This record gives sequence, structure tokens and C-alpha cells, in this order.
Amino acid sequence: MPVGFRQGRFEDTARPNWDGSGPRPLSWAAWYPASDQASERELFASPVTEPWFTIGPAARDAPMDPAHRRYPVVLLSHGTGGTVMHLEWLARDLAKRGFIAIGVDHHGNTTSEPYRAEGFLCWWERARDLTVLLDLIEANGPFAGHVDINGAFVAGYSLGGATAAAMIGAVSETSRFQASSASKDSRGPREFPGLADHLPGLLESSAIFRQSWARMRDDYRDPRIKAALLMAPGRSVQGFSETSLAAIETPARIVVGGSDFVRPGAIWLHERLRASTLDLLAAEAGHYVFVAEATEAGRVANPDYCIDAPGVDRRSVHQHVAAIAAELFQPG
Repeated sequence: MPVGFRQGRFEDTARPNWDGSGPRPLSWAAWYPASDQASERELFASPVTEPWFTIGPAARDAPMDPAHRRYPVVLLSHGTGGTVMHLEWLARDLAKRGFIAIGVDHHGNTTSEPYRAEGFLCWWERARDLTVLLDLIEANGPFAGHVDINGAFVAGYSLGGATAAAMIGAVSETSRFQASSASKDSRGPREFPGLADHLPGLLESSAIFRQSWARMRDDYRDPRIKAALLMAPGRSVQGFSETSLAAIETPARIVVGGSDFVRPGAIWLHERLRASTLDLLAAEAGHYVFVAEATEAGRVANPDYCIDAPGVDRRSVHQHVAAIAAELFQPG
């Protein structure tokens, strides 16, 4: 089955962008079952500089496979500071299995636009991004009328794993960037060192930020989500209310590498999610094994992200995790 690919942009008119100059953007990318006549090609023309990660071919803007009227959908949430394209390996596999796999580049917390401290600090806005995206694709655009709302799932990597947990009912009590946080590593992620230093100034100067910060403890559960895949869920999960975690009945699979620095938090989360299963990858597998396969340019420019430990084959890991996703995401 050919894989189709589309990109687009919605807007959440209920929330402003961080500048306050317009509504919050929801720039999305989707992979889906395409008609048999579709032809897969390279998605992007060769740039001046080689990209860090490989992107598989797909049939851009191809008609959907008419075999079914409606298709189950998997919402994708990328890691902090990343992009949904980093999860194209999972999206392509899901599309070949008959799913629409779609995600957004979370505003202010993505490489597809300038980083914003607000986007890194107020990560709970990501869960709302995906709920609004599901609302909009069901009613508007190329997938309207083709979404099986009884088959909606979510998969997230790193901070996206925390996003997925929020969508099944995990509620934040505290941020690890607050001075009162129990976290020993509360200054900021490697993508935004010193992030915590921005918090006092934003609380004082930005009404938009204060409004978002006040939503930290809101419940972002979306009852349409039937199961969640949490890949190396980020350290922010330890800010979740244990009471909220104990109440979650939605099935979840937590997958993490044996040498991943978030492994302790993933185990902590699993112990509090009764409906979860923990899958430990090889002892040598690190945090970035879930990102798309790297090019030689990526391995040279950023070995920490792009080079795995000896004995770890990123492609094999992706195939294994994609099989876990297919087992978990069973439309009702």
C-alpha cells in the first residue's frame, strides 16, 4: 500500500500565539493510506545543506485509499524542541497498516520556528494542540469524513510522551522548572539551557504566559483516545499528580532504552499507571534512538543525537517499537 503525505496549517482561535499577534498555529503533517495508483517519491528537494535525519518517500497530496470510508487516527507528539518529522518512521509504518498518523509542530517548542521559552515551559498546551487537531481534521480539510472517531490513539516521544499521558488523564501538579520542584535537573533541557531563568520575568511581563501557566493543573484528558504509546517519556512526568495517575484506565505502553537518562522517570510512571505495560529496550539503547535515522551530516554535526551506542541498530529499534504500536492500537 502506498503511503500518502500531506502538510497543512490550522489555527486554534481560542488561544493566542505567544506574541499575542494572532491565534495559536497548528502546523501539521500527516501520513495515510493512499490509493494504489499513487507513486511514492522523495518528499523534499535536495537542500543546500544536507539534513541531519532521513525522511522516507511518500506520495505527496495523493488521494486516500478508497478501500475504507473511515480510518483510525494516531496523533503524534514530538520531543521537546523537535518536529513531527522526527517520528516519520512510526507514521509511515502506521499508514501502511491502515492508520492516519498526524501530528503538529508544537508552537514555540519546535525547530520549525524560533524557540520560545513559553513553549518549553508551558508544555501542557501540547495536549490541547492535539485535541484541537482531532476536532479540526474530523470536520475540515482533506481528512474530513475519513476519520474513525472510535479509533483514536496517541503516541509521543520524550516530552511528547508526557503529552500523551496528559491526553489519557495525567494532571500536572508542578513544573520541574519551578524553584520548588524536587527535580535535581530543573534549569532546562539541553535544547534550552537556563530555561528556568526565564520563568520569573515571563510571569511578571506576559499576560499570555500567565494565563497559560494558570492552566498547568487543568485536566487535558480526551475521552476519544483509546490507548497511548509513551516513548521515553520526559522527566516532566514526575510532576504529575499521583491521584490522577491512579485513576487512569486507558491502556498505555511505555517504551524506554536501558541507558536512557529518563529511564527512572519512565519506571516511576509505570508503577503508578495500573493499565500500563513497560517495555525495556536493550541496555545500550539511549534517549535519541526514537528519533529518525541520521544522515552522515547529522552524525558529524550532532553525534549525541545521531550516533547510537555500539550494538544498537536504530532501524531495528524502530521496527520493534512500530510493532508494539500496531499491537496496542486496535480500533474498537
